[in-house]
Parts: sequence; structure tokens; C-alpha cells
Amino acid sequence: MDAYERIKYEPTNARVLIFPDFELPFKLYIDASCSQGLGSALHQRKIVDGEPREGVICYITRKLKDSEARYGATNTECLCLVRALEKLHYYFQGAVFEIYTD
Repeated sequence: MDAYERIKYEPTNARVLIFPDFELPFKLYIDASCSQGLGSALHQRKIVDGEPREGVICYITRKLKDSEARYGATNTECLCLVRALEKLHYYFQGAVFEIYTD
């Protein structure tokens, strides 16, 4: 498998994606590019085969609209957070979660 094919395959293979456990805390990673788009990943740390492992539950991405591309860095990060919370609200209701951003 060449590097390009591996990059396409790795984020969605069975070793990376996991099912959510609503008894454990979630981690929401967000990142926004001021001129390109928004990206979020919902993670959770679980014990797999006796070892702690952080896996991905889902990814969310979106290209910025023309008007949003003029936002500053802070506003773009906030937009990314609000969008992720809106799209993933069913994971966070009554759950413990942490938000990570750059």
C-alpha cells in the first residue's frame, strides 16, 4: 500500500474507530483554518486488550463559507466549537467531556 492509500485508509480502520461508552468521558478535538475549513474529532479513552487506548468515535469537517473565511482566528475556532457541539449534542447531554483546541 503506497503512502497516499495508507493516509486514506488509516483514519477509518477498525484499530482507530470505536463505539462510544456513555459511562466514560469524551474528548472533543477541534481545529479551524481561518481560510479553509473546520474540523472536529470526538475521541474516547478505553481499555482494549488490557491496555488504555484512545480511539475516534467520529470526525466532522466542513469548508468555510465565503463570509466565514473573513473571520479572525478566535471567531473561527469558536464557530468550529459551536458547530461540533450542535452536531454531536446527543453525545454530550449529561456526559463529562473535555475540549481541546490549538
